[in-house]
Amino acid sequence: MTLIVQLSDTHISRPGELAYGRIDTSTFLRQAVTVIQRLPQRPDAVVITGDLVDRGQAEEYRQLKDLLTPLDPVPVYLLPGNHDDRATLRDAFPEQPAWMSGGFAQYSVPIGTMQLIALDTVVPRRDQGHLCSERLAWLDNALGQCSERPTLIALHHPPFRTLIDGMDEIGLIEGAAELEAIVQRHPHVHGLISGHMHRHIQTGFAHTRAIVAPSTAHQVALDLAPDAPLAWTLEPPGLLLHAFSPEGRLVTHEMTTLAFAGPFPFV
Repeated sequence: MTLIVQLSDTHISRPGELAYGRIDTSTFLRQAVTVIQRLPQRPDAVVITGDLVDRGQAEEYRQLKDLLTPLDPVPVYLLPGNHDDRATLRDAFPEQPAWMSGGFAQYSVPIGTMQLIALDTVVPRRDQGHLCSERLAWLDNALGQCSERPTLIALHHPPFRTLIDGMDEIGLIEGAAELEAIVQRHPHVHGLISGHMHRHIQTGFAHTRAIVAPSTAHQVALDLAPDAPLAWTLEPPGLLLHAFSPEGRLVTHEMTTLAFAGPFPFV
């Protein structure tokens, strides 16, 4: 069995800073790391699907690196979100896999019996995501090279409308249909994992599923009314555990990262 933990939208600030004046994102990430360390089975990898830090600053990435250090020796794979800066991220984490030519944060790595492909949806200085023909062509080629391995594609912006209109306006604006056509041609893709929406959301996509992870910190308020104002909440933060079973099935579990009582034996 291959186990991959997915974190997303950690939004780490400089030490002592609070997001929106209230959210201690560093403390929330420490809680997530503690949960991972206490899992009954050690994961094969941790993947963080973007918005790693809040403003793309070097000091924020240093803080992120310190917070992730306790996960060693579990490998951690990073990809940028719209709050990140590719160059500063690359400088802070030079041990990350080599990116594709052109500066896009895209790579393909084996994890246990699976393959992880990171796909870069970022447009610098814009909240919206975009997949250009260059990035999509690279993905199609990368999928062709791992056709014998069950594969997960990781990206920041979800490739579908979530029906939270304010977030969809800054979602994957271009390239989603082309991405779905590529995935449809590659039956070994077992899922697409993303973030950005600060909620756990799932839908069908091509022949598989697209899965959005909750934030390790604050969540986006759930309101599906058209043009509902965007707001954030302090609902319980969480992470996802993706398990690829020996039977060849991808099973996803959501976990809160807050402390709670138990487990207690059934009597």
